[in-house]
Amino acid sequence: MGGDLSPERLLLGYSKGIFPWYAENLPILWHSPDPRMIMTTRDLVVGKSLKKTIRRRPYELKLDTAFMRVLEGCAAAPRPGQTGTWLIPDMVEAYRKLHELGFAHSIEAWQDDVLVGGLYGVSLGAAFFGESMFAKAPDASKVAYTAIVRQLDAWGIGLIDCQVHTEHLERFGAYEIPRLRYLELLKTALDEPTRRGTWRFEMDLDAFAVSGGAVGETQ
Repeated sequence: MGGDLSPERLLLGYSKGIFPWYAENLPILWHSPDPRMIMTTRDLVVGKSLKKTIRRRPYELKLDTAFMRVLEGCAAAPRPGQTGTWLIPDMVEAYRKLHELGFAHSIEAWQDDVLVGGLYGVSLGAAFFGESMFAKAPDASKVAYTAIVRQLDAWGIGLIDCQVHTEHLERFGAYEIPRLRYLELLKTALDEPTRRGTWRFEMDLDAFAVSGGAVGETQ
Protein backbone atom coordinates (compact mmCIF):
# COMPACT_ATOMS: atom_id res chain seq x y z
CA MET A 1 0.00 0.00 0.00
CA GLY A 2 1.26 3.47 -0.88
CA GLY A 3 4.05 4.73 -3.09
CA ASP A 4 3.29 6.44 -6.38
CA LEU A 5 2.43 5.64 -9.99
CA SER A 6 5.62 6.93 -11.59
CA PRO A 7 6.77 5.02 -14.68
CA GLU A 8 9.83 3.80 -12.78
CA ARG A 9 7.77 2.36 -9.93
CA LEU A 10 5.18 0.83 -12.24
CA LEU A 11 7.81 -0.91 -14.35
CA LEU A 12 9.60 -2.12 -11.23
CA GLY A 13 6.32 -3.47 -9.91
CA TYR A 14 5.50 -5.34 -13.11
CA SER A 15 9.01 -6.79 -13.21
CA LYS A 16 8.43 -8.21 -9.71
CA GLY A 17 4.96 -9.56 -10.47
CA ILE A 18 3.17 -6.69 -8.71
CA PHE A 19 0.51 -4.42 -10.21
CA PRO A 20 -1.68 -1.55 -8.93
CA TRP A 21 -5.43 -2.02 -8.50
CA TYR A 22 -7.54 0.26 -6.39
CA ALA A 23 -10.50 2.62 -6.46
CA GLU A 24 -10.92 6.35 -6.04
CA ASN A 25 -10.59 7.71 -2.48
CA LEU A 26 -8.33 4.80 -1.51
CA PRO A 27 -4.54 4.74 -1.14
CA ILE A 28 -2.60 3.10 -3.95
CA LEU A 29 -2.96 -0.67 -3.51
CA TRP A 30 -0.54 -3.17 -5.05
CA HIS A 31 -1.30 -6.82 -5.72
CA SER A 32 0.56 -10.06 -6.41
CA PRO A 33 -2.16 -12.76 -6.47
CA ASP A 34 -1.66 -16.37 -5.49
CA PRO A 35 -2.63 -18.25 -7.59
CA ARG A 36 -1.86 -16.20 -10.70
CA MET A 37 -3.85 -16.42 -13.94
CA ILE A 38 -1.63 -16.74 -17.01
CA MET A 39 -1.48 -18.20 -20.46
CA THR A 40 1.23 -18.66 -23.03
CA THR A 41 0.64 -17.65 -26.61
CA ARG A 42 0.73 -21.32 -27.60
CA ASP A 43 -2.16 -22.02 -25.19
CA LEU A 44 -4.64 -19.92 -27.17
CA VAL A 45 -8.01 -21.58 -27.74
CA VAL A 46 -10.24 -20.14 -30.47
CA GLY A 47 -13.84 -21.34 -30.28
CA LYS A 48 -15.86 -22.26 -33.36
CA SER A 49 -18.13 -19.24 -33.11
CA LEU A 50 -15.19 -16.84 -32.78
CA LYS A 51 -13.43 -18.48 -35.74
CA LYS A 52 -16.48 -17.78 -37.88
CA THR A 53 -16.52 -14.16 -36.74
CA ILE A 54 -12.82 -13.70 -37.56
CA ARG A 55 -13.31 -15.21 -41.01
CA ARG A 56 -16.06 -12.69 -41.74
CA ARG A 57 -13.51 -9.88 -41.12
CA PRO A 58 -15.99 -7.50 -39.45
CA TYR A 59 -13.25 -5.32 -37.94
CA GLU A 60 -10.09 -3.56 -39.00
CA LEU A 61 -7.36 -4.32 -36.46
CA LYS A 62 -4.73 -1.79 -35.46
CA LEU A 63 -2.07 -1.28 -32.81
CA ASP A 64 -1.20 1.88 -30.87
CA THR A 65 -3.28 4.33 -32.90
CA ALA A 66 -5.83 5.28 -30.21
CA PHE A 67 -4.34 4.36 -26.84
CA MET A 68 -6.21 6.94 -24.76
CA ARG A 69 -9.51 6.14 -26.42
CA VAL A 70 -9.02 2.46 -25.59
CA LEU A 71 -8.42 3.40 -21.95
CA GLU A 72 -11.58 5.49 -22.00
CA GLY A 73 -13.52 2.55 -23.42
CA CYS A 74 -12.15 0.20 -20.76
CA ALA A 75 -12.95 2.69 -18.00
CA ALA A 76 -16.55 3.09 -19.18
CA ALA A 77 -17.23 -0.61 -19.75
CA PRO A 78 -19.65 -2.14 -17.21
CA ARG A 79 -18.20 -4.97 -15.11
CA PRO A 80 -20.24 -7.67 -13.37
CA GLY A 81 -20.46 -6.93 -9.64
CA GLN A 82 -18.75 -3.53 -9.99
CA THR A 83 -20.34 -0.11 -9.78
CA GLY A 84 -17.27 1.98 -10.57
CA THR A 85 -13.95 1.67 -12.34
CA TRP A 86 -10.40 1.09 -11.18
CA LEU A 87 -9.22 3.19 -14.14
CA ILE A 88 -9.43 6.42 -12.17
CA PRO A 89 -7.73 9.58 -13.55
CA ASP A 90 -4.42 8.91 -11.78
CA MET A 91 -4.22 5.43 -13.31
CA VAL A 92 -5.14 6.70 -16.77
CA GLU A 93 -2.36 9.29 -16.54
CA ALA A 94 0.12 6.66 -15.35
CA TYR A 95 -0.56 4.36 -18.30
CA ARG A 96 -0.50 7.31 -20.69
CA LYS A 97 3.06 7.97 -19.58
CA LEU A 98 3.99 4.31 -20.04
CA HIS A 99 2.52 4.44 -23.53
CA GLU A 100 4.54 7.53 -24.40
CA LEU A 101 7.66 5.72 -23.18
CA GLY A 102 6.85 2.76 -25.43
CA PHE A 103 5.95 0.19 -22.75
CA ALA A 104 2.12 0.27 -22.84
CA HIS A 105 0.16 -0.66 -25.97
CA SER A 106 -3.38 -0.67 -27.31
CA ILE A 107 -4.97 -3.25 -29.57
CA GLU A 108 -7.96 -1.85 -31.42
CA ALA A 109 -10.95 -3.12 -33.41
CA TRP A 110 -12.41 -0.57 -35.84
CA GLN A 111 -15.62 -0.70 -37.85
CA ASP A 112 -16.29 1.99 -40.46
CA ASP A 113 -13.63 4.18 -38.79
CA VAL A 114 -15.35 3.85 -35.40
CA LEU A 115 -13.48 2.30 -32.46
CA VAL A 116 -15.74 -0.54 -31.30
CA GLY A 117 -13.48 -2.56 -29.04
CA GLY A 118 -10.00 -3.34 -27.87
CA LEU A 119 -7.64 -3.91 -25.01
CA TYR A 120 -4.41 -2.58 -23.61
CA GLY A 121 -1.47 -3.85 -21.61
CA VAL A 122 2.17 -3.44 -20.70
CA SER A 123 5.08 -5.26 -22.34
CA LEU A 124 8.44 -6.09 -20.75
CA GLY A 125 10.88 -8.61 -22.15
CA ALA A 126 8.99 -11.65 -23.42
CA ALA A 127 5.98 -10.93 -21.19
CA PHE A 128 2.76 -9.06 -21.91
CA PHE A 129 0.69 -7.90 -18.94
CA GLY A 130 -2.93 -7.66 -20.03
CA GLU A 131 -4.83 -4.95 -18.19
CA SER A 132 -8.36 -4.42 -19.49
CA MET A 133 -10.60 -4.76 -22.55
CA PHE A 134 -13.92 -3.47 -23.82
CA ALA A 135 -16.36 -4.10 -26.65
CA LYS A 136 -19.14 -2.03 -28.17
CA ALA A 137 -19.77 -4.51 -30.98
CA PRO A 138 -20.13 -8.31 -30.95
CA ASP A 139 -16.84 -10.12 -30.32
CA ALA A 140 -14.80 -6.97 -31.01
CA SER A 141 -12.48 -7.38 -28.02
CA LYS A 142 -12.27 -11.14 -28.58
CA VAL A 143 -11.09 -10.67 -32.17
CA ALA A 144 -8.57 -8.06 -31.02
CA TYR A 145 -7.30 -10.32 -28.24
CA THR A 146 -6.91 -13.31 -30.56
CA ALA A 147 -4.97 -11.16 -33.02
CA ILE A 148 -2.54 -9.76 -30.45
CA VAL A 149 -1.88 -13.22 -29.02
CA ARG A 150 -0.92 -14.43 -32.49
CA GLN A 151 1.27 -11.36 -33.06
CA LEU A 152 2.94 -11.70 -29.67
CA ASP A 153 3.72 -15.32 -30.49
CA ALA A 154 5.30 -14.28 -33.78
CA TRP A 155 7.45 -11.76 -31.89
CA GLY A 156 8.55 -14.33 -29.32
CA ILE A 157 6.61 -12.69 -26.47
CA GLY A 158 5.22 -15.89 -25.07
CA LEU A 159 4.02 -15.15 -21.52
CA ILE A 160 0.70 -13.38 -20.96
CA ASP A 161 -0.17 -12.25 -17.44
CA CYS A 162 -3.94 -12.35 -16.93
CA GLN A 163 -3.63 -11.47 -13.21
CA VAL A 164 -6.73 -13.05 -11.66
CA HIS A 165 -9.18 -15.74 -12.75
CA THR A 166 -11.99 -14.87 -15.12
CA GLU A 167 -14.17 -17.33 -17.02
CA HIS A 168 -13.78 -15.15 -20.09
CA LEU A 169 -10.00 -15.64 -20.27
CA GLU A 170 -10.26 -19.26 -19.20
CA ARG A 171 -12.18 -19.91 -22.41
CA PHE A 172 -9.17 -18.58 -24.33
CA GLY A 173 -6.88 -21.09 -22.62
CA ALA A 174 -5.73 -19.15 -19.55
CA TYR A 175 -5.14 -21.06 -16.32
CA GLU A 176 -3.98 -20.52 -12.75
CA ILE A 177 -0.53 -21.38 -11.42
CA PRO A 178 1.13 -20.80 -8.02
CA ARG A 179 2.59 -17.32 -7.59
CA LEU A 180 6.13 -18.64 -7.13
CA ARG A 181 5.90 -20.51 -10.43
CA TYR A 182 4.67 -17.34 -12.12
CA LEU A 183 7.62 -15.39 -10.74
CA GLU A 184 9.98 -18.03 -12.14
CA LEU A 185 8.38 -17.75 -15.60
CA LEU A 186 8.46 -13.96 -15.38
CA LYS A 187 12.14 -13.89 -14.46
CA THR A 188 12.95 -15.99 -17.52
CA ALA A 189 10.78 -13.80 -19.76
CA LEU A 190 12.52 -10.65 -18.55
CA ASP A 191 15.88 -11.99 -19.73
CA GLU A 192 14.68 -11.17 -23.25
CA PRO A 193 14.83 -7.66 -24.76
CA THR A 194 11.76 -5.44 -24.54
CA ARG A 195 9.99 -4.60 -27.80
CA ARG A 196 9.71 -0.92 -26.94
CA GLY A 197 8.10 1.81 -29.00
CA THR A 198 5.05 2.04 -31.24
CA TRP A 199 3.68 -1.34 -32.26
CA ARG A 200 2.23 -2.25 -35.66
CA PHE A 201 0.92 -5.59 -36.83
CA GLU A 202 3.65 -7.43 -38.71
CA MET A 203 1.85 -10.73 -39.19
CA ASP A 204 -0.34 -11.36 -42.25
CA LEU A 205 -3.79 -10.20 -41.12
CA ASP A 206 -5.37 -11.72 -44.24
CA ALA A 207 -3.96 -15.13 -43.33
CA PHE A 208 -5.09 -14.58 -39.74
CA ALA A 209 -8.65 -13.98 -40.96
CA VAL A 210 -8.65 -16.93 -43.37
CA SER A 211 -7.51 -19.26 -40.59
CA GLY A 212 -10.10 -17.92 -38.16
CA GLY A 213 -7.31 -17.06 -35.77
CA ALA A 214 -6.29 -20.70 -35.36
CA VAL A 215 -2.74 -21.86 -36.06
CA GLY A 216 -2.33 -23.98 -39.18
CA GLU A 217 -5.98 -23.80 -40.27
CA THR A 218 -6.93 -22.60 -43.74
CA GLN A 219 -10.41 -24.10 -44.08
